[in-house]
Amino acid sequence: MENNNEVLLKVENLCQYFRLGRKDLKAVDNVSFEIKKGEAFGLVGESGCGKTTTGRSIIKLYNITSGNVYFKGQRIGAGTRSYKDAIKNARDDATKKIKALRAEKATDGYRKAEIREEIKKINEELNATVTQNKILIHDANLDSKIVDRNHSAALLVALEDEYNKKFKDAQGDAEKLAELKKEYKNKCRVAKKSKLITQIQMIFQDPIASLDPRMTVREIIAEGLVINGITDKDYINEKVYEILEMVGLVREHADRYPHEFSGGQRQRIGIARAVVMQPEMIIADEPISALDVSIQAQVINLLNDLRDRLGLTIMFIAHDLSVVKYFSDRIGVMYFGKMVELADSDELFRNPLHPYTKSLLSAIPLPDPIYEKQRTRIHYNPLAEHDYSQDQPSFREITPGHFVYCNDAEEEKYRQLSANETEG
Repeated sequence: MENNNEVLLKVENLCQYFRLGRKDLKAVDNVSFEIKKGEAFGLVGESGCGKTTTGRSIIKLYNITSGNVYFKGQRIGAGTRSYKDAIKNARDDATKKIKALRAEKATDGYRKAEIREEIKKINEELNATVTQNKILIHDANLDSKIVDRNHSAALLVALEDEYNKKFKDAQGDAEKLAELKKEYKNKCRVAKKSKLITQIQMIFQDPIASLDPRMTVREIIAEGLVINGITDKDYINEKVYEILEMVGLVREHADRYPHEFSGGQRQRIGIARAVVMQPEMIIADEPISALDVSIQAQVINLLNDLRDRLGLTIMFIAHDLSVVKYFSDRIGVMYFGKMVELADSDELFRNPLHPYTKSLLSAIPLPDPIYEKQRTRIHYNPLAEHDYSQDQPSFREITPGHFVYCNDAEEEKYRQLSANETEG
């Protein structure tokens, strides 16, 4: 991959909480990272740690609780639930305070005046909190509309520049000019419907559940094009055939149904559905976990080929650390909804700092029976490893590009370990 410092995707303090009765399940808790244009970013961790939820939140399949998601410098996602909760909590708190004041039933005139002033002050504070949070909610919702409007406007300007030159070159040829005007009109209609979020597409984990069994492969792959406003059937068919061949299938597969394919072929159809939209970024949510080992290698190689051919940026979510090391330029490790370590692929494997990362790496099997007999697995127990009763942890940069979730004492220890590793 060419060195590129342009940040394509930025996730900032992402929180995704799900209601469980009166409590919240913190599926993703205050996660931040950046993905640079053209790179493959790996996200690893055990089942239930929040990897898939992070991917789904980025692509707006879930409405995020709080935090921001930026794509190409534009905010495409903003959490509003935290603002709504703040309004609700402020109202509940104000109601309790006012109820307590009125329960006093003061008879003294001076105290009655004090209570009225306190109630007035409480209501003023409540109104200020409600107004502030409503403005934040409005801004978050408005940002999404403005981003899409600006994206469409930029596409229309680019089309106008492109076709003005074509119209000028076609002067004198009435038939060609009419054809170009029709083409321009169709592309303008598509551009008006385009949204920035469609530049990010997702490949889902389960190749069976993610494909509609009642639709043919042609309909599945073409669905995004149709939603975007493309009506030319010949263009849609050619695009479908082109993408099918690109992912290793043949034209004859277009009129079949998903149940007629193997698991690996279904996953190729899922990849084709994502790629046909000409995205700049793909979120691959464990695309090989449901496949046989031999098929896994084929799908990984296909993703690598598409990445090189189409200049894709890929966020690769997986369990298998060996695969992630082979495929990814940088790796983020998640545990219990938090990002605990982030570093370049080689750096993470050479110098893991967080005890959970060490535990994950110790679990990688090697095809060497002698080594496997002697291998010591590291068990991670967060209660024994960390003492956060006084000194609270945060995500910190230990060495350039190597981030770890730790407190002050751990940071000092990790810096010393890194220095020793460098000297060694």
